[in-house]
Amino acid sequence: MSGRVQSVGTAPASDAVTALLEPPVGEATPAHAPAFPRPRTPEPTQAGAQESAGPDTPRRFLTRLNCRALRTHFGTAVGVVILAALLWRLGTGVLLDGLRRIDTVTLLAAVGIGAVTTVFSAWRWQLVARALGIRLAFGPAVADYYRALFLNAALPGGVLGDVHRAVRHGQSAGDLRRGVKAVVLERVAGQIALTVFGAAVLLILPSPVRDDVRGFAPPAALAAAGALAVVLAVRHNRTSARRRGALRSALGEARQGLLSRQAGPGVALSSAVILAGHVAMFVVAARVAGSAASVPVLLPLAVLALVAMGLPVNVGGFGPREGVTAWAFGAAGLGASSGVAVAVVYGVLSFVASLPGAVVLVARWYTGLRGYPRTSAPAPSPEVSNAYVAPKDSTRLASSSFPFSAEPREGRPMTPDSV
Repeated sequence: MSGRVQSVGTAPASDAVTALLEPPVGEATPAHAPAFPRPRTPEPTQAGAQESAGPDTPRRFLTRLNCRALRTHFGTAVGVVILAALLWRLGTGVLLDGLRRIDTVTLLAAVGIGAVTTVFSAWRWQLVARALGIRLAFGPAVADYYRALFLNAALPGGVLGDVHRAVRHGQSAGDLRRGVKAVVLERVAGQIALTVFGAAVLLILPSPVRDDVRGFAPPAALAAAGALAVVLAVRHNRTSARRRGALRSALGEARQGLLSRQAGPGVALSSAVILAGHVAMFVVAARVAGSAASVPVLLPLAVLALVAMGLPVNVGGFGPREGVTAWAFGAAGLGASSGVAVAVVYGVLSFVASLPGAVVLVARWYTGLRGYPRTSAPAPSPEVSNAYVAPKDSTRLASSSFPFSAEPREGRPMTPDSV
């Protein structure tokens, strides 16, 4: 021990400090060492690591199950499973036969019906936006709606096009909150029209659910009304005055956007025309698939299919629609396989009707590239010939944001002169 203390005096300063702060294991700490030396933590053995990781394994597994990627693609996976199970159970013969019957006249009819529904949908969106105090021209509204329909049909989930439409309109109008609210209220108007029309059709016309609906609808409505009253009373007592004011403001904006004199009649008329267009598309799909059922028989089945399409567990609309239509056609005595064929043909016709949105998407992307300022970079000098010249972040973002970018972004490529 004394020999070690004497050797410290002849060692460099850094070695002396290291020797004093970290004495060897098994030797006593010198008297002049710091009072609280840095402790050494022994490395865990393999058995100890397994024991410590054992209790956390279920928690880690649940954490992986709750990851964002799984939540994002859960609806897509459910839609794929439903569609695969139907095709495995019923076969693909009737489905392929229905697809082979699609001809040019049918495709043109789908494009025409889609044009009518899209124009009236854009008009409804414009009415709601103006009622909320946001400017929205009719021509750009039609183009944006076509683009949203194409993205809804081409991307999983079925709502990404509407999300993109809401964000883009809110950013261009300078009020993101009202832009998103205009799109939400416009979609809510369509769901209200479908609910009212569907309830009337399912209760009046013969359908697989009419008897059951007549039996349990009144008690279910009373129970739902009572539960809603209790929930509202509890939340009113627990909610602060600030939140009550925000809720009152949101309800006021919804009433202004949907029920005001300025927007109410147009919203109701456009919603009726849009719903009629969707039902007409379903009837065309049924005729193409070979179903000879009358229109009164197909109306309740079309309502059930449209309700299923609103579920956010689909792949471009495919999945729940096919499952519900197969059940409804089977319960109506028309054959479950025929229902799947009708639903698939309807999905194909809807996708064809949204194809003008792809043209709008490509045209705006190309216009953004044409309007983007470009400079011809001179030859680099020897001093910077080996330097790495990279584009700015905005340039990289503008070039990689297709298909979601409809306008050019600021910035230009970096040149050696700018370096």
